[in-house]
Amino acid sequence: MRSQNVAEDKNLRQGIIFALAAYTIWGIAPVYFKSVTHVPAFEVLVHRIIWSVVFLSLFIGFTGRLGKVVAVFRQPRLLGGLMVTALIISLNWLVFIWAVAEGRILETSLGYFVNPLISVFLGMVFLSERLRPMQWLALSFAGLGVLYQLIEFGSLPWVGLVLAFSFGFYGLLRKQLVVEAVPGLFIETLIVLPVGLIALGWMQSDGSLVFGHQSLQTDLLLVVAGLVTTFPLLFFAGAARRLTLSMIGFFQYLAPSITFVLAVFVYEEPLDSSKLVTFALIWFGLLLFTGEGRLVRYRQRRQIIGVDPVEK
Repeated sequence: MRSQNVAEDKNLRQGIIFALAAYTIWGIAPVYFKSVTHVPAFEVLVHRIIWSVVFLSLFIGFTGRLGKVVAVFRQPRLLGGLMVTALIISLNWLVFIWAVAEGRILETSLGYFVNPLISVFLGMVFLSERLRPMQWLALSFAGLGVLYQLIEFGSLPWVGLVLAFSFGFYGLLRKQLVVEAVPGLFIETLIVLPVGLIALGWMQSDGSLVFGHQSLQTDLLLVVAGLVTTFPLLFFAGAARRLTLSMIGFFQYLAPSITFVLAVFVYEEPLDSSKLVTFALIWFGLLLFTGEGRLVRYRQRRQIIGVDPVEK
């Protein structure tokens, strides 16, 4: 019994370390993408795809997961689903890369803060999941934040919304596809690889290609795009195997929080009162959403062991 508890504690510690590593890398990712702002966003996206395929293929080969990849290609319906998710995640990556280069990191942070609420909304629309009253209230506050931006500036915070909805749809579809995270991402990047290679050839022919034509430092930075993509995914996969979904959910706010701090205090993006109001409304919605979720899970656990706190 003691050895089992020791093993569980070790798993928990490892899971927390993996989760911290994954979300920290995702949070500081703008630092990397800022270093390649002299490269067109589309070319950065292409290198992110190419080098992700390279590094993921090495990892899959060393860990003996090739059979799982081959199995997907024997399932046309699953492969078709991954084609759709490949396009969605490519759009998400492109908008993120472009936004960082354009000095709109704060908007990317907004997108990933609101993403959990968007995911709940999509679950209601497409999976017929019923929302509890407090979840509706949380969604309402997020909607008020977006509406305030629309009234104040006459335009929607489209960068944040595109990131939130694209990642929300990506998560929604991947939830329906029975494939592990690493083989799944490998196949997704493999699917869009031909388009990337054709784009590189086209850029080379018209003289706009940066890779191989500027400096060794730039070339190495573009290769690192693959590591920036694969490392946090591997860490996240390790965390997901060791932690509960509720604990993973707690860590998911770490990345946009780090990004927010970077945007305001490192890159000095303006945080005026109107943007602060939008963030405050979304943060309050997240607070309600997270608190209500934890309370519901607590009550469910108490009921399982025969003690309903409502009755006490």
